[in-house]
Amino acid sequence: MPDLNRLLTDNLALAFGALTALVFLLLIGFFVQSARLRGAMRRYRDLVRDENGGTLHDRLVGNAEQAVRASERMAEIEATHGVIDRRSQRSLQHIGLVRFNPFDDTGSDQSFVIALLDDARDGIVISSLHGRANTRVFAKPVAAGGSSHNLSDEESQAIRIAIEGTRPA
Repeated sequence: MPDLNRLLTDNLALAFGALTALVFLLLIGFFVQSARLRGAMRRYRDLVRDENGGTLHDRLVGNAEQAVRASERMAEIEATHGVIDRRSQRSLQHIGLVRFNPFDDTGSDQSFVIALLDDARDGIVISSLHGRANTRVFAKPVAAGGSSHNLSDEESQAIRIAIEGTRPA
């Protein structure tokens, strides 16, 4: 023990300098950590408080409510889409038109056949035969691209054009 006292007495200035340097480094570390803690606290306060004084909990609840409303709205949109899709399948989607001259005594292609079909190829085919003295109109039902009634060549061609989307040759 006397040797330790003599060693400290001989090197007192050096020991004091080392302790001073250690305290100085600890103070620097303390101030750096204090500044970092103040910045983290400021960011935390900004996170949990909005400009209206609301809390993070309020913001999270608001976001959850918005998500629920968006989900409900999406369900409504999907239901509406289903209704529109079903309606569009039953609407006119395929139209075929053929003009022709059925009688030798008329001057031009005043007669026509028009096929009006939905997505399932159901609908009607309307024929108009124009002659010198009169015009006759016929309508026949179409189901799945065909009819239970006999179809003329022009009516069959109009249905084919409606289905395939091609023009007559």
